[in-house]
Amino acid sequence: MESFELHAPDSAALADAARHWRAAYVHIPFCARRCPYCDFAVVTPDEQVGPHRRYVDALVSEIGMEPHWQPLDALFIGGGTPSQLEPDQLALVIAALAERFGFAAHHEVTMEANPEDWDAETADGFLAAGVNRVSFGVQSFDATVLASLGRLHNAEQAVDAVHVAKAAGFDSVNIDLIYGAVGETVASWRATVERGLATEPDHVSMYSLTVEPGTALSRAVGAGAPAPDEDDLADKYELGSEMMDRAGLVRYEVSNFARPGATVRYNMTAWAQGEYLAFGLGAHGHREQVRRRNVRRLSAYLDMVESGNRPQAGADRIGGWSREVERVFLGIRRAAGVEAGSAGAQLLAGADGQRLVGAGILSDDWGRLRVLRPLLTDEVSRAVLSLSP
Repeated sequence: MESFELHAPDSAALADAARHWRAAYVHIPFCARRCPYCDFAVVTPDEQVGPHRRYVDALVSEIGMEPHWQPLDALFIGGGTPSQLEPDQLALVIAALAERFGFAAHHEVTMEANPEDWDAETADGFLAAGVNRVSFGVQSFDATVLASLGRLHNAEQAVDAVHVAKAAGFDSVNIDLIYGAVGETVASWRATVERGLATEPDHVSMYSLTVEPGTALSRAVGAGAPAPDEDDLADKYELGSEMMDRAGLVRYEVSNFARPGATVRYNMTAWAQGEYLAFGLGAHGHREQVRRRNVRRLSAYLDMVESGNRPQAGADRIGGWSREVERVFLGIRRAAGVEAGSAGAQLLAGADGQRLVGAGILSDDWGRLRVLRPLLTDEVSRAVLSLSP
């Protein structure tokens, strides 16, 4: 991997080079229960169709249906809860990818995990399976907040999971944090960030609680429960960002902070409009200017794959002006920004762009667009999406 990756969490050179990396996403949908804020394709125990091994075998079959490609620089195994699988089951999936595509030197293999699933034996098993980076869904270290988010672990389990992963020898350990939940104060959020940083993670993803349609949280808000407050979210984002910076984790995307050398190659590939394959329930991929998505119903996924068919729900070719707008839309999330190109030039020439620059929200640094106030990235995104050829 290029040497500049070792020096800056998101230099412009790294941000642009990521477009040429190749990645893959594998979705493991199984969860002990559905969190109230989650709108991902998940399967709880009462919704399962057969044992986990049946799904693993289907994944291996689906991987075999994908035309050969270049070696993978990054693999992200998300969910759902990948740690619901046994290490030897996940090893079968990683081995199938290695056989079909190969892995580049210094490749990254991330898996998501829940703290309550993790112990030293589990860590060693997943490390032996080929995982070298683990991302824990910690979300909070406050018991009240964890309960409101429907999480099954406690703060001590989260701390122990990080320590066990680091002791096992994973190349990088991430913790996910969520701010804005019911029962969370600024003080409790500060305490969560402090406790998270005390575990010395290599990377932190920090997300605001979002009310997604169709979730239990959405139904509760519709029935009168309080929705996340925008001012409260802004205050907590600023506080968290300042604490990350003081701890040596540098923001390289709106919600992601890393120590030098610990940026996530899979995410960098996606934000650079790079190509990534996708396997599993509800997975989305991008290859040869086509974005495709898999079916979200487990029985349909299994039936299609076991019948020798790709489990595709739809596909869209992204070319021309749409591709150019998408490139800027994705790239402005990064701290390093994105080359303006024709879409960026049109944005800067229009009323929206001039207003954003004048307000100190957007900058044009020698043809490279950067969002100066990360909290307002969505406002810039809307302006980009409104551009027309």
